[in-house]
Amino acid sequence: MLVSALLTSVGINFGLCVLFWTLYSSLRKQPANYDVYAPRLLSDGQSQGSSTFRLERLLPTPDWVRRAWQSSEEELLSSSGLDAVVFMRIITFSLRVITLAVVIGVFILLPVNFSGDQLHDVNFANLTSSSLDIFTISNVKDGSNRLWAHFCAVYLLTIFVCFLLYHEYKYVSSRRISYFLSSKPQPHQFTILVRSVPVSAGITVSDSVERFFKEYHPSTYLSHVVVRRTNKLRYLINDTKKLYKRLIHLQREPTASKSQPSSFFGLFGAKDDLVDHYEKKLEDLEENVRLVQSDVSMAGEEVRAAFVSFKSRYGAAAALHIQQADNPTQMVAEQAPEPHDVYWPLFPESFMRRWISQLIVIVACILLTALFLIPVVVVQGLTNLSQLEIWLPFLKSILNVAFVSQVVTGYLPSLILQLFLMMIPPIMKFLSSVQGHISISEIIKSACNKVLWFTIWNIYFANVLSGSVFSQIFIFLEPKNVPARLAVAVPAQASFFIAYVVTSGWTSTTLELFRLIPLICSLIRKCFSGNTNNELKDPAFPYHGVLPRVLFFGLLGITYFFLAPLILPFLLVYFCLAYTIYSNQFINVYAPLYETAGKFWPIVHNSMIFSLLLMHAIAVGIFTLKKLPLASSLVFPLPVITLIFNAYCRKRFLPIFVAYSAETLIKKDREDINDATTAEFFNKLVAAYQDPALLPMQYSSDSNRERTSLLSPV
Repeated sequence: MLVSALLTSVGINFGLCVLFWTLYSSLRKQPANYDVYAPRLLSDGQSQGSSTFRLERLLPTPDWVRRAWQSSEEELLSSSGLDAVVFMRIITFSLRVITLAVVIGVFILLPVNFSGDQLHDVNFANLTSSSLDIFTISNVKDGSNRLWAHFCAVYLLTIFVCFLLYHEYKYVSSRRISYFLSSKPQPHQFTILVRSVPVSAGITVSDSVERFFKEYHPSTYLSHVVVRRTNKLRYLINDTKKLYKRLIHLQREPTASKSQPSSFFGLFGAKDDLVDHYEKKLEDLEENVRLVQSDVSMAGEEVRAAFVSFKSRYGAAAALHIQQADNPTQMVAEQAPEPHDVYWPLFPESFMRRWISQLIVIVACILLTALFLIPVVVVQGLTNLSQLEIWLPFLKSILNVAFVSQVVTGYLPSLILQLFLMMIPPIMKFLSSVQGHISISEIIKSACNKVLWFTIWNIYFANVLSGSVFSQIFIFLEPKNVPARLAVAVPAQASFFIAYVVTSGWTSTTLELFRLIPLICSLIRKCFSGNTNNELKDPAFPYHGVLPRVLFFGLLGITYFFLAPLILPFLLVYFCLAYTIYSNQFINVYAPLYETAGKFWPIVHNSMIFSLLLMHAIAVGIFTLKKLPLASSLVFPLPVITLIFNAYCRKRFLPIFVAYSAETLIKKDREDINDATTAEFFNKLVAAYQDPALLPMQYSSDSNRERTSLLSPV
């Protein structure tokens, strides 16, 4: 990619960022947009502005930026939970790493690369028409002593990243324990989920669970709730809720619009009252719901799974970590999630069904990864103008226009790839839900891992390989030129990743601030159905879409900082934008849907370790190709040290994220003895895991009260 094409991509994305930033700074102050830009504050009653027109609302102001930067960790913890705190620490961790990389890469390595003379055909008088390879390690002469600067940089960054990883792992672990000790009694702390319950003839699942735990856990067993098949019931409940919302909206409309003609095109005949019609239909649906709930409550609709509660946290933990039955595929126990975190729609009851579903998901992920190589190949073809002219000769005259060629090679590839990549998080979330996870948080964690590794393979490896090897297969016909060609080609892909950072990083993150899709949906909803703020729910933070992107950019910064330091300033800008925007979104937009108490951090640690190992592998190859074998040999201890460090962290910190220690559990149980509210909590614990679909539902009376209040005089 030429420098001019990169500048065009940066210019377009910078302009879009400024546009979205400015529009947000103005639109966020309009009361009509509070449901888009401050839904959380709106639901909490903290965002109530005057509806009178004021000129200052039209002027963009940056006051929200200061508030986002100044928000403390304790404020974020109290409002959004420990998961939000951990996510923001991930960004600050990345900022520290990239800041050091910028200092080393931009001020030391970049001048070394630029002053090299390996690429003799570069026109230094016209850099905008030159390749970005002159800013990479490819421009340093083979065997030059200047390569030792890159060698030292690899060592320094590895030591610094490992030091930060240890500090952050230790800090998050301590916060996780402190968060648990300071929490009030929660149902999931006393409950486990048991699947594959063996059932004898003539005995219900409920009886089997009760007999088993009363016999083998007599002193700690408290109660249980059997899971039931409620998928059909959920569809009926959803239809009832939709009709209720439609009825409430109709009651708020003017009287003239509450009736519809009952005859041909309304030319003649009487008119039926739609409100009465919907109320009768709502009553019928509610009656059907009650009948189906009664049927589901029968023993025949039981799933061979149950939530089992205990009298203490230690009792629940003991039952969780001990194999319950002689057959390890029966009475399979796992930690129960929070009641509102349970994912009820798909509930594989047996070990075999869950195992088969996991195999299906693995095959689906492999097929999706292979299918995604098609847009990757297309994107790499767009980055190479000469190759594009061969593929599409009829566009040659258009591509000869300088600005068009710069947009096509600099901006269009990363945009196309980003559009395709936007479909991946929802797909991976769906696949994770099919996989058999019982909680929404586990589904999101699983989707995070899938999206992350999908991104690393399809965006990093596939682009590097398709852009530097597959398109240059002919170089292997001349073996003596292979090292020189590869030493130039592999780091040359940094130009594509710079364009990808400004498109997928800058613009996408700023678009998250602007919330274009929710804004459009809000405008459409208000145009066709009036004000429906009371029907809106606070959105949950999309960890499975955002966290993999943050970690992938961290990987780019670590692996490319000594190859092509020019990417580092763009990454630094991205992480500054991310810190500001996501801090603001946690304050105003996103409400916590669940709480994992920092369980996302091991994903971050594993990703950083992989990034370091990948950097070491690239360093060995580059120094070998650059004819500096001593440096290549001296890099070998780094991956060994990194793996030893990772093994230590897994032994020292990872168990804290898997389960709490007996010391912590017993300490917390002893505190409950002196708590006067403990008895009341255990009374509520008995029904805490009741399926929401089985709870009583009565909308018709509410709609009648709504109608009465609307018709009553003011």
